[in-house]
Amino acid sequence: MSKALVVLAPGFEEIEAITIIDLLRRADIQVTVAGLQPNAITGSHHITVVPDTDIQHVKHETFDMLILPGGQPGTNNLKSSETLLGWIKERFIQGKKLAAICAAPTVFHAAGITKNLKITSYPSEKKVFTDSQYLEEAVVKDGAIITSRGVGTAIPFALRLIEELKDRQTAQQVAERILFEGRW
Repeated sequence: MSKALVVLAPGFEEIEAITIIDLLRRADIQVTVAGLQPNAITGSHHITVVPDTDIQHVKHETFDMLILPGGQPGTNNLKSSETLLGWIKERFIQGKKLAAICAAPTVFHAAGITKNLKITSYPSEKKVFTDSQYLEEAVVKDGAIITSRGVGTAIPFALRLIEELKDRQTAQQVAERILFEGRW
């Protein structure tokens, strides 16, 4: 069974986080939700979520993909975690899968891994990616890195993650069950 780690920080974007977690679980992907802190975490729109654990308790576990929802100030809080930035650098060097949506691709930039990558993000963050090939597409994949633009692209992003972690058929089945007819 594929395993994914979704990392939440105070001020995360709720729609992005819950969409990713929900759709991956519908695809029978084992999703662990880890907070930067060990307790309940409140998102950018005042919805509180209790993560399964915190990042200190999963640092020695193996995951097939590390996923970052965006939102503010959640993204800035993610960038302030030296533990998370170190994981991202390590995973990138090892060629392991990383995914981020909205403002969260800037965490990859903070970790120093975006040079020459095809990447996308929330439009206001485009200015950060001067050393990347920025694309204004809903979902962008470059090697083991998958990025997306924001709340409106959360479903196609999650379906693409399912395709990467399992296969296209599973992603298509989930899309049909939720009546999603768009591309990913």
